[in-house]
Amino acid sequence: MKGVIFNLLEEVVVTTHGSTAWENLLDAAGVDGVYTSLGSYGDDEMMALVGAAGRALSLSDDEVLRWFGHRAIPKMVERWPDYFTAHQRSVPFLRSLNSVIHPEVRKLYAGAYCPHFDFTSPPDGSLLIGYHSPRQLCGLAHGFILGVGDHYGEALTVRHLECMHDGDLRCLVEVSAA
Repeated sequence: MKGVIFNLLEEVVVTTHGSTAWENLLDAAGVDGVYTSLGSYGDDEMMALVGAAGRALSLSDDEVLRWFGHRAIPKMVERWPDYFTAHQRSVPFLRSLNSVIHPEVRKLYAGAYCPHFDFTSPPDGSLLIGYHSPRQLCGLAHGFILGVGDHYGEALTVRHLECMHDGDLRCLVEVSAA
């Protein structure tokens, strides 16, 4: 996993809970916490941080990832505003992940592995998003979707229809206006 994700986690934790909380989280996870944005770090290190946060807050890993993703979007908007200003609403932004956002991520962060999404628009106006990733970080994707909705001033509801954690081949989420 690229260091920029660890940097975002640190920013979110420090902004929300203070620098002492970040230091305590590093200690509880047994990691040194020195992350460069262009560096690559093991997924196990991120999951150690997520697990330590979950134990401290009595939350599941999925809930921690959702919390992180939701709160990371404003930090991403600060770092990469052009990705967000190109769109006026959540759905067009989300639909740009495979074709615009992730190719740019790969340019900026050599060796970055990005998940793949597929999109379907049912007649009811919702958006079905298929999430494919061996990392199975659907909680993080869920949080990112909620954060994107907040950024565009849209209250979104995310409902999991299929999940890799339940043995499905992909995660399938339904995104609709609340």
